[in-house]
Amino acid sequence: MTNPDQYQSLLDAKKAKIEQDFANFAISSSGEQQTLPELEVFASEPENFRLRAEFRIWHQDGRCFYAMFEKGNKKTPYEVTDFPIASKLINRLMVEMRDAIHQPENDILMQRMFQMEFLTTLSGDALITMIYHKPLDDEWRAAAEKLQAKIGFPIIGRSRKQKIVLERDYVIETLTIEGKQYHYKQIEGGFTQPNGGMNQKMLAWAKELSKPLSGDLVELYCGNGNFSIALAEHYNKVMATEISKTSVYAAQDNIEKNNIDNLIIARLSSEEFVQALQGVRAFRRLEGIDLNAYEFTTTLVDPPRSGLDDESVKQTQGYDNIIYISCNPETLHNNLQEFTKTHDIKRFALFDQFPYTHHIECGVFLQRTVQR
Repeated sequence: MTNPDQYQSLLDAKKAKIEQDFANFAISSSGEQQTLPELEVFASEPENFRLRAEFRIWHQDGRCFYAMFEKGNKKTPYEVTDFPIASKLINRLMVEMRDAIHQPENDILMQRMFQMEFLTTLSGDALITMIYHKPLDDEWRAAAEKLQAKIGFPIIGRSRKQKIVLERDYVIETLTIEGKQYHYKQIEGGFTQPNGGMNQKMLAWAKELSKPLSGDLVELYCGNGNFSIALAEHYNKVMATEISKTSVYAAQDNIEKNNIDNLIIARLSSEEFVQALQGVRAFRRLEGIDLNAYEFTTTLVDPPRSGLDDESVKQTQGYDNIIYISCNPETLHNNLQEFTKTHDIKRFALFDQFPYTHHIECGVFLQRTVQR
């Protein structure tokens, strides 16, 4: 599945694709021919870069094992004994958990389990989720608590409409950017950047862009505050929005963990936030927040694969500076067709968040040249 010797050639192919696909943007917002900024390429570690992983559990001949399948074929499992792209801690825990659940005293833990998930951090924390096709009872809990004590990391049990948290349902990550540490609660089931090393490079890139800027920052799709918390020191005030309750709660905790005093997180979708800014609707979730007190000059957007909707694009064009983090070059290209009518591309980066796949993560920095 992975071959570190091929990593550089695969990354070079991604670089060539981005340069080709975005070559048409060599026209400035004033209609003049321009040279696009050189593509900045941030390489991943070729192995042990992925901090989370999930595996089907396949039962056969009285034993079970981690299984993967070819695309389109869910009947023929391939046993997974190690996972080179995953963190070293995941690889260690895979073995320890597999061996432990085959012990006679843990038979109840093996029965009807169909999936196991691992969430780890660069700072050495981990969380293990065991998912079942059966209700989990007190007997399961007792066995799981003993296993948790042996493994040394928290375990969660899940089944239909049931979640048993034995200790905690989150990990604490510590990221180091430019010599400074930032602490993040990452909740089980919530979105986190899977490649921790690449996340640090993305944050360092965004911080470099932000240092010379002034005014206030607004971020859409902030998740657990990953970018907002690291960038807050470079702006007067920061307003960030996120629709997921789980991520918003984590972000609130992360604000406290990092002693940030100029950042507010609001639980709104990007569409709702645009409506609030335009005065179309009032939201109880913004009660006590005076949007008129902000002077937004910069926006950071990190949308889902579908990209920004039309109204969010129009709103975003109103800011002098746009930092756009994209997990889908196709929708990024579509959005840039509108953004480059008012803004010029100043920086363009490729972050190899997902080595050995066709997925490409990009970062684009634009500055306004045409007044609305």
